[in-house]
Amino acid sequence: MDQFLKQRKQIVENLEAMDYIRAPEVRRAMLKVKRELFVFKEYLKDAYLDVPLQIPGGATISAPHMHAISLSALKLKPGDKVLEVGAGSGILLAYMKEIVGKKGKVFGIEITPETFEFAKKNLEKAGYSEKVKLILGDGSMGLPEEAPFDKILVSATAPDFPKPLIDQLKVGSIIISIIGPPSGHQELVYAEKTKDGKLIRKNLGGVVFVPLTGKYGWKK
Repeated sequence: MDQFLKQRKQIVENLEAMDYIRAPEVRRAMLKVKRELFVFKEYLKDAYLDVPLQIPGGATISAPHMHAISLSALKLKPGDKVLEVGAGSGILLAYMKEIVGKKGKVFGIEITPETFEFAKKNLEKAGYSEKVKLILGDGSMGLPEEAPFDKILVSATAPDFPKPLIDQLKVGSIIISIIGPPSGHQELVYAEKTKDGKLIRKNLGGVVFVPLTGKYGWKK
């Protein structure tokens, strides 16, 4: 029996009521993927609280409302090829796969070895290790061998959208990143790529995330 089913349903209902979940496909994904498999055992009782939780490598698994906001803003469709930079716990890769379906492709890059190993084990437990591709590396450089992407999500705060990611995004497609200094004001920023390679941006609100590291991230 799924002992967390009631809690999962409750958090999804709460997020819908607060207008964080607007699309049925996001609702279905968040009901299906078991968040309790992506947290430390000692945090199991808190798995469905709407708060971020610590994971290895100095990172966190974001609060459920943040996942709902990001998934909704990406406007994922069946068959999309999507990249997440800063895969963290791995849970967003699972959500994304549920939405893009069998024909869609989901890639995640994580730069911190401890976090990468944690995500890898989580995806195995949850049954997604063969369905998504998780890579250890510098996500700020993107994944040129798999480009172009329909959607890109940067799940860490960056100085700006990394240029390699803009280059690897299809024209007319969406990239979302947190932009701002590690200890200062950060904004979740949505952008669409125009034919001339420029970005049309829209701020989605203030957030707090760990810094993006790597060549186009913040220097340690």
